[in-house]
Amino acid sequence: MKTLVIMPTYNEREALPISVAHLRATVPEVDVLVVDDASPDGTGAWAEAAAATDPQLNVLHRAGKEGLGRAYLDGFRWALARDYDAVVEMDADGSHRPEDLPALLAAAQATPRPDLVIGSRWVEGGAVVNWPWTRQLISKLGTGYARVALRLTVRDATAGFRVYPARTLQRLPLAQVESQGYCFQIDMTWRVARARGRIVEVPITFVERTQGTSKMSRAIALEAITRLTEWGLDDRRRRWRLRVDRWGQALRRRA
Repeated sequence: MKTLVIMPTYNEREALPISVAHLRATVPEVDVLVVDDASPDGTGAWAEAAAATDPQLNVLHRAGKEGLGRAYLDGFRWALARDYDAVVEMDADGSHRPEDLPALLAAAQATPRPDLVIGSRWVEGGAVVNWPWTRQLISKLGTGYARVALRLTVRDATAGFRVYPARTLQRLPLAQVESQGYCFQIDMTWRVARARGRIVEVPITFVERTQGTSKMSRAIALEAITRLTEWGLDDRRRRWRLRVDRWGQALRRRA
């Protein structure tokens, strides 16, 4: 399975070399795409220099900080244009362990074939290391709210370590995706679920980053809450309209 690992970066100069080296040593068969948003700390320059000596390392430079969602969408398009079979989302800060990736890739090739494989912290066997309780609470509340608002069954909808088969990305309307941050992960999960895709969760161990700073902010959290509420209300209105239409059709048939 021809696989591309996408790593979005913004000011990850300290963490990226370690993460790439660990990934390349652990899963040497995969290719890597660093999507850098013109990091002022030189992350993109380091990636470009490293790619010059590693044919499996690629770099996509963007003009400025445009957000996680757009970084992944650009990476998806890059992968699809080059006929990859599977596309992996993976953080560049070391929080996603490369030794967990083989299990995710194996799940992506299992029968019946899933449409999305999520590396989950909140299923049996999953764990977090060195994460403050506040971040754990935010993550669990975010997924809990998504489960209620969007009728999702996924236990870790905000997870950023996941595998998309190329056929899934080809089928989804990527041009319509506008969400960013953690909301992007929920958005994509919901789109797969609404398309009746099969979603599989594989337990992983999430490790709090040791270099750089988290990109989590109040604005990202607010976007997630706002969009989830809007999507949930829209979904309920749509379901209600369909129910009313069915009732109307039934009454007309009886008349």
